[in-house]
Amino acid sequence: MKKTLYVILAAALAVGSLTACGSKSSDEADKTIVVGASPSPHAEILAEAQKILEKQGYTLEIKEYNDYVQPNVALDAGDLDANYFQHQPYLDQFNAEKKMELVSAGMIHYEPFGIYAGKTAALEELPEGAQVAVPNDATNEARALLLLEAQGIIKVKEGAGLNATKQDVVENPKNVEIIEMEAAQIPRSLQDVDIAVINGNYAIGAGLKVSDALACEDSDSIGATTYGNIVAVQKGHESDEKIKALVDALKSGEVKAFMEEKYEGAVVPLS
Repeated sequence: MKKTLYVILAAALAVGSLTACGSKSSDEADKTIVVGASPSPHAEILAEAQKILEKQGYTLEIKEYNDYVQPNVALDAGDLDANYFQHQPYLDQFNAEKKMELVSAGMIHYEPFGIYAGKTAALEELPEGAQVAVPNDATNEARALLLLEAQGIIKVKEGAGLNATKQDVVENPKNVEIIEMEAAQIPRSLQDVDIAVINGNYAIGAGLKVSDALACEDSDSIGATTYGNIVAVQKGHESDEKIKALVDALKSGEVKAFMEEKYEGAVVPLS
């Protein structure tokens, strides 16, 4: 009888131990934030925010992606708690195309688009039929075309705005050839074209500086006012405590100072 009682007690203790472990795992999950990001500058900025989050008891796991598709696919699938690499117009387009419901939990920074020299060293030296590389995703292509228009290289159809494609170019005095490319590939192809319009994060990753650019978006341009980079989450999770902690850390004075010092104008904090 005593032996039977001991067995029952041991089993009860084992169940209690497993339950306690399960509860601990749940608590740990609530304190772990898994975020997908482009390697530069987003993952670097997150690494700086990690120092603040650690003081608050959070563990930040940063997963790096080299494209603009997989971070949203992973977020929608629940493999990530958030991602940090994109602006709102791109997210809106992605949601519409993929029938997803990802939303912004906060806007963190802005990266000026720049025109960088390839085979041609200056915009005034741009030859007839010059090759110009631009991102091939809709929102970023429009942004690139508007920057080229601001420099007098082309003219875009009135009203095209953020939906502009190369089919909307109505004036092209030098008959430049606009080459649409995957945004991540453009820096690697810079030597093969005359000039290229490059996203800020990919320019940084390629070792390019804003000061090297032949032209950049003005602070009052559509890019500056529309294309702030956001922290995206699944709809309904915008107010989760750990998401609010993440956004607050990214908007902190420490992270703002880090952006300004490290990127020298290539990343502009919006907090």
